[in-house]
Amino acid sequence: MRGFFLSLKLIQEYFPAMLFEDTYKTIASPSEGVFKDRGSKFIAKAFPVKTEDEVKNHLETLHKAYYDARHHCYAYQLGFDKSTYRINDDGEPSGTAGKPIFGQINSHDLTNILIVVIRYFGGTKLGVSGLINAYRTASKEAISNGEMITNIIRDIYRIEFQYTEMNEVMKVMKTFNLDQCNQIFETNCRLDFEVRKSESNQVYEKLNIIKSLNINFLKSV
Repeated sequence: MRGFFLSLKLIQEYFPAMLFEDTYKTIASPSEGVFKDRGSKFIAKAFPVKTEDEVKNHLETLHKAYYDARHHCYAYQLGFDKSTYRINDDGEPSGTAGKPIFGQINSHDLTNILIVVIRYFGGTKLGVSGLINAYRTASKEAISNGEMITNIIRDIYRIEFQYTEMNEVMKVMKTFNLDQCNQIFETNCRLDFEVRKSESNQVYEKLNIIKSLNINFLKSV
């Protein structure tokens, strides 16, 4: 077992990117793409989102604004680890709308994004391949017309310590240039801080050796 931990430590030292990928790509602001084929118009709306409540609000707003459209098909992906996603064909043949939309999200390696493609039917059926191409192309246009950005994943911790340990704590905060909030500096002190995920273990180890200090992980953002 000891050999396993030693090997893991060596991997972390020489191949940190493999274990601590701490960035993700998303879009900076809403964008739009339009595609037309044989009378049908496909309007793609892309939004940066972080929660399913945000997704729901955008869908409700679009249904009101484009109430006369035939379909509102969409796909979204949430979380820096891309753990939450959903696709919806909204009445189009299965796999012809939500899946190609989601395919563009993945091919651009994006998360925290919602893409809704609104279709106005032109009277001519496009067939399976035509629909796939239309929803894919409209989604691609929306992404291309927007600005893709790279965000850093940050871990948030809470520490509790005695006032006599203030200098040691602040030395770590300064060394790693950590953002602090929710500070209480009394006999018993407390503060929350953010640290880049790839530096999280280093900071944790530095703080964890301070006598009587308690450190707790809160969340990643």
